[in-house]
This record gives sequence, C-alpha cells and structure tokens, in this order.
Amino acid sequence: MEPARTVRSKISHFTELIKFEHSVFALPYVMMSLFLVFDGRIDMKTTFWVIVCMIGARSAAMSFNRIADYHHDKKNLRTSGRPLQTGKIKLAEAWVFTVVMALVFVLSSRMLNTLSFVLSFVALFVLFAYSFTKRLTWLSHWVLGICLGLGPVGVWVAVRSEITLLSVILGTGVAFWVAGFDIIYSTQDMEFDKRENLRSVPSRFGIGTALIISRLCHAVTVGMFLATGIVADMGLFYYTGLFCVSACLFYEHLILKRYGLSRVNEAFFVVNGAVSVLFFLFSVIDILFFRRF
Repeated sequence: MEPARTVRSKISHFTELIKFEHSVFALPYVMMSLFLVFDGRIDMKTTFWVIVCMIGARSAAMSFNRIADYHHDKKNLRTSGRPLQTGKIKLAEAWVFTVVMALVFVLSSRMLNTLSFVLSFVALFVLFAYSFTKRLTWLSHWVLGICLGLGPVGVWVAVRSEITLLSVILGTGVAFWVAGFDIIYSTQDMEFDKRENLRSVPSRFGIGTALIISRLCHAVTVGMFLATGIVADMGLFYYTGLFCVSACLFYEHLILKRYGLSRVNEAFFVVNGAVSVLFFLFSVIDILFFRRF
C-alpha cells in the first residue's frame, strides 16, 4: 500500500507543479478548432494525437517555467509553497519530466504530419523562451498569450498541414484574452516584481493603467472572436456564445473595479474558466447543428 500511496502523492505533486486545472484555459480552444477544421466530423485518431500534443507541450512548458523561476518563486511568499520550492519535487525530477513531456510533444507531432513535426521544435522554442521574457520586457504577457494562441493554429497544421487566416484570427483572439487576464493575475506580484527587477505591465505602469490595458486586450479579444465567426460563417449559437463571453469579460473587470484586487482569483480563474468553456460549448453546438457545411 505504501508504494502506491507514494506514487499517488508524486502524481498529485506533478499535477500541482503544472497547474493541471489551468488546462481549462487552453483545451477548449483546441477542441473548438478541431470541430471547426473538421466541420463537425471529428477524426478520432487525429484528435487523439492533437490532445497528446497539447498535454505534452503544456506540461513541458509549465515544468520548464517552474525550473526557470525556481529562485524567484522561492523568495515570493505567494509561490514559495509550490512543490518545487518545498522539495516535494526535486529539480532533477522536474528536469526529467520536462524532457519526457517535450519528447511526447515532438513524437506525437510526428504522428500527425511532417509540417507538425518540423514546427514542433519552433513551438518548443517559443514555449521555453517565454520563461525568460519577464526578465527582459513587460510585453511578456503577450508572449504567454502567443504560447496559448499557437494551439488553434497548430490544429490546422495538424489536420491540413497549413496555416489559415481563420486559425490566425482565432489564435490572435486567444492570445489577447490570455494577455489580458495574465496582466490581472500579475497585479498580485507587482511589489515583488519591482524588488526583483522583473518586468510586468503592473510593475511598469501601475495597477490602474494595467487594468485599463487588460480591458483593451479583452476588447481586442471580442473583436477577433467576432471576426472568427464572420470568416467561419458561424451561426446564431456561436454569436450567443460570444455574447456570453463578452458578458463574462465585462463582469471580470466589474469585479475588479468594484472590489479591487481582493477578488483577483475569482476574476482570474473562475470567470476566465467560464469564458473558455462557454465559448467552446456554444461554438460546438453551432458547428454540429447550425453551421452551413
């Protein structure tokens, strides 16, 4: 029983390391893209390898980010309790996990097509490079957005071996959505970032201006999602979902305006989790039952 308990405990620590629950921010857009590119007629083999790709890429990126930020996270009171900082996961274990997940991503990309395989190395470079951008520029929020925005673009590459205008528009919407809520999330570390000479929008411009920039990012998001619907010739259910997304984003900023930073976690995780899930559900219903093929 003891070895089994140890294994379960280690798995739990690794899921905490990579913030498994935050997959809700990326997976719905990947799945939505699959339904779009297949016109609702999902191919299970391709879908399987796309999901494996996403799991491998995300896990490798998150683990590498924790390694790169090890010393900063240890000094930050908010992050000092993470598994790597407390010793629940050793640095060597995190390195092995990162390499294994990167290999999973590359090899699963090879199972899709040659272009996916070649571009997997470019994607890994971008994903790993993000971990150092906060040391260089306050534009790091948009680099993180690009990392998640690559998901929808990668789906088109995986299925059709091409990058289309539709995938780029959708990916851009995702990128600005992520940048917007990451700016909100980073307000928690504004003083720490200043002390450690780390770059972020809040540490560079202050919280008030940061929240305005976040709102502008989410306005661009709504615009890009609207453009996605037009280019993809989506129907009423899609636009109903877009209305729900817009309402959620408005509510997110209303929370912050009314209650300040005391409810950052609600604004960050709960609302944005609802955004991705609702948009996915309404989009898939529209694709399956109402979109003109």
